[in-house]
Amino acid sequence: MDTAITRANDDQIAAGKSGLLLVADNRAALAVRVLAARSATTTLDLMYYILRNDRSGGLLLKEIVAAADRGVKVRLLIDDINPQSSDETYLALNSHDNIQLRLFNPAGMRNGSIFRWLELVSRAFAMTRRMHAKAFIADRRIAIVGGRNIGDEYFDQAQTNFRDLDLLMLGRAVDDTVAIFERYWHCDEARPLQLLHPKFRRRSVHVLREAERDAGEVMGPFETIDEFVAANGGLHWADGTRVLADPPEKVRGRGFRSWLMRELMPLIQSAERRLEIVSPYFIPGRKGSAILADLEQRGVSVSVLTNSLAATDVAAVHGAYANYRKRLLRAGVALYEFHPSSRPKRISIFGSKGASLHTKAFTVDERLGFIGSLNFDPRSVSLNAEMGVVFEDPDLVAALLAHFEAERDPDVSYRLTLEGNRLRWNRSKGEKKQRYGEPKASVGRRLLAFIVRWLPIESQL
Repeated sequence: MDTAITRANDDQIAAGKSGLLLVADNRAALAVRVLAARSATTTLDLMYYILRNDRSGGLLLKEIVAAADRGVKVRLLIDDINPQSSDETYLALNSHDNIQLRLFNPAGMRNGSIFRWLELVSRAFAMTRRMHAKAFIADRRIAIVGGRNIGDEYFDQAQTNFRDLDLLMLGRAVDDTVAIFERYWHCDEARPLQLLHPKFRRRSVHVLREAERDAGEVMGPFETIDEFVAANGGLHWADGTRVLADPPEKVRGRGFRSWLMRELMPLIQSAERRLEIVSPYFIPGRKGSAILADLEQRGVSVSVLTNSLAATDVAAVHGAYANYRKRLLRAGVALYEFHPSSRPKRISIFGSKGASLHTKAFTVDERLGFIGSLNFDPRSVSLNAEMGVVFEDPDLVAALLAHFEAERDPDVSYRLTLEGNRLRWNRSKGEKKQRYGEPKASVGRRLLAFIVRWLPIESQL
């Protein structure tokens, strides 16, 4: 990949710096991936928790196949969170001579037979451990890392869309991302698709050369990734940027629990003035609550933004989080809950459909930031394999803080307060109605969250 942006910054790259660009807009997030795929000349490496063949995912798959058609070597590592449901797409991709596809922690039985159900029972512990990391790497020169999966709900094409963040990166941070991808690609948990389908009937990749969504509409005025970067203010060049990831062996449940969080916790506890956390699923636990309370006692201003019960369908997580709200508020932690822009039609205990907030990020003072796939909950900390970027750049941290402030606006999020022992949800300043009890949440939703609060399953959430 020899683009104007890489040529202009060869000195910065040679000096070991990382160029970073914050991508907050959902449509821009899809556009930059399409542009990265089109710019690739030698390799495309993707690792994702979810890759859907819907309107947005279908467009990106079309661009990936087009890259493979012109000789680019493509490797796709996808978590097998939805066994069988995507096999037709996977088999079509894998039929291309220039595309390899591996599934992470896959199910062995690819059909709905009784053996499939027996596998779910016999491997219940292992099947709950997933690769939640996300990365898109073009020519080993450009990488996109953050919280977005590939699907309509991440790119403003669903009835309810996720708010999320990515970082477009050049330089040293890309080298870190490549090394992480290689470790995952070659691990025992990543299995070639043909081993799971030893007698599979080859599917035609031709069906993936067409897409319902128009690339021109997505990319708008941009024809190259250089134009995209220039129009969005250019790159922030920083020393010391690190891309961190749990080892893939974490999903085996031995020896690598909490690896990424152990790396991040000293950074969080180094705060001297200000700590801001955004996590759609937030369960601090007793230890985490104590750490945040200690920071407040030391004079650090701590604020947390997460989903309200009405904005998330992960009732199990919200029910567990609710056990810590009063404790955190009494310690001085500022709590905000994102309210829904539209109501999801379905409630799922463990799924993520319908949630509005999907960003996983934090800032320490005005000097350090993190963006990635890691939620502040036991599942991300101890079970799933996660990934993220730590950076120190005052201007980029300022941009992230401005984004957090916008997401906490009274027209977007509730501010929680305590009146005696009673929680109150406060919205706009001019709103006279006091909200006691989970606002806009149905009776069924409240009941489900209440039941989960008393179940001993927090370690699995």
